[in-house]
Amino acid sequence: MTYALPQARERRLIWLLALVQFTLIMDFMVMMPLGPQIMSAFDVSPAKFAAAVSAYSWCSGLSALLAATYIDRFDRRKLLLTAYLLFTLSNLACACATSYPLLLASRAFAGLAGGVLGASVMAIVADVVPVERRGAATGILMTGFSMAAIAGVPAGVLLGAYFHWSAPFWLLAALTVTIAVATSRIVPPLAEHLSRRPPSLADTLPALGRLLTYPRHLRAFALTFLIMFAHMLVIPFISPMLVANHGVTPGQISWLYMAGGASTFFTSRAIGRLADRIGHRTIFRLFGALALGPVLIVTHLANVPFLIMIPGFALFMIISSGRIVPMQAILTTVPDAQHRGAFLSANGAVQSLGTGCGAWLGGMLLSTDTAGHIVGYGVNGWVSITLASLALVWVGQVRSAGKQHPGVAAPAAPNAAPELAGEA
Repeated sequence: MTYALPQARERRLIWLLALVQFTLIMDFMVMMPLGPQIMSAFDVSPAKFAAAVSAYSWCSGLSALLAATYIDRFDRRKLLLTAYLLFTLSNLACACATSYPLLLASRAFAGLAGGVLGASVMAIVADVVPVERRGAATGILMTGFSMAAIAGVPAGVLLGAYFHWSAPFWLLAALTVTIAVATSRIVPPLAEHLSRRPPSLADTLPALGRLLTYPRHLRAFALTFLIMFAHMLVIPFISPMLVANHGVTPGQISWLYMAGGASTFFTSRAIGRLADRIGHRTIFRLFGALALGPVLIVTHLANVPFLIMIPGFALFMIISSGRIVPMQAILTTVPDAQHRGAFLSANGAVQSLGTGCGAWLGGMLLSTDTAGHIVGYGVNGWVSITLASLALVWVGQVRSAGKQHPGVAAPAAPNAAPELAGEA
């Protein structure tokens, strides 16, 4: 069902949803460079800090997946506003946390609200934007990631460095309240889908199970899990390692993330075009292989001047994100057309699961010595490149819809799939 809106209003709505995505992504990403301040403020180990990062990812993935069972039972506008206000409260809870258990609970709360919020955004896009303009709308939504990487995270890190670690969450709370007010005025009531009888749990849950266990889908989910697991064994601990082991100040961290975000903003689209021309699997393997060296360099970093770290971190981010772009393109070809939205929503939940597991295990492998240095980061690097290398081989097992090994009959496709958030 597509709601008919004037194109000018539709465009304003999409840009508003991009701002919602911006706050969602900033909320998750800003935790990682704030690691040194958070670990110092609560006197916690890298493992406990990693648990706070993981709590958001796990709860967000579970929340987004379970949204498939109830999202069609509510007015899209009301659900979006409710989820966004809960997300605002979660940021206030983070900012006011006075102990580690409260911080952990607030991050889990943020993940639960964020999962529903992200699902609501994609459902509105699928309902409001006609198919012929949906690609452009998705491109606008993706600018939320770039804005968060280039402006949101560096600004949050600077605030955390010069005021208090909680300052970015106060900023996020103020931004979400402002955007929520705009949402209440710009997003129209979206309740026409309620005229249809929503599928019951007795129908939705078995269909969801079939979607998740279909062999071709499982192979693709395994690829997503491997890459995100390997990625998060390293990424969340770069900032704490630089501060503890190399004397980089929290204020300087913002320059690293600004350089990384700006560089990937320009290179991601170029890598996407290259993958379209040469082949998605070829470019995935190329950047996947290139990423192995930088991971080992970062996790075994020698003492180098900060001015060398800035371009080095930008190059690390370009190569690391370079394998994600073709992987996403590969994944869009895996499901049949009628299951694509449901599959991609489920894959997003698997991505969150891999993110949470990688950060959790990465923290468990680290410790601090008597001088306050982080120890064991090199082990994270070796485990990460082992999993990433496995993904380079495994991608050959990920098959597009309609493509099978010669002489092997294709298994029957799942005959039903739930309308997960973002079904398009």
